[in-house]
Amino acid sequence: MAEHTLDTVLIEGLAVETVVGVYDWEREVSQRLLVDLEMAWNIRIPGASDDVADALDYAAVSERVSQCLQAMKPQLIERAAEEVAAMLQSEFGVRWLRLALHKPGAVPAARSVGVRIERGVRA
Repeated sequence: MAEHTLDTVLIEGLAVETVVGVYDWEREVSQRLLVDLEMAWNIRIPGASDDVADALDYAAVSERVSQCLQAMKPQLIERAAEEVAAMLQSEFGVRWLRLALHKPGAVPAARSVGVRIERGVRA
């Protein structure tokens, strides 16, 4: 019987400065995006070994998310969320993730706007 992985690795409030938006002025400036990630990962092995090689390296994940968003320069945060999720699944072997992408200040009357997606199977 397969063991279910209910453990998650969290990255919350990762700030990434990048070009994002559809308006002409937005294509000429950097804006801040905030990324929240929950990624399914069995932490029993690194929990027992105390070896970073057995863990999901959240520093490496954070760096790749930042690189991905900065290189992409998306018009829509929906595209950004999809691309980041696909990258995490293919490059890091994350089977399930929940990703929230926030664009603070995009709507003056709101603290932030954004999207939240889940991809993969949490098993």
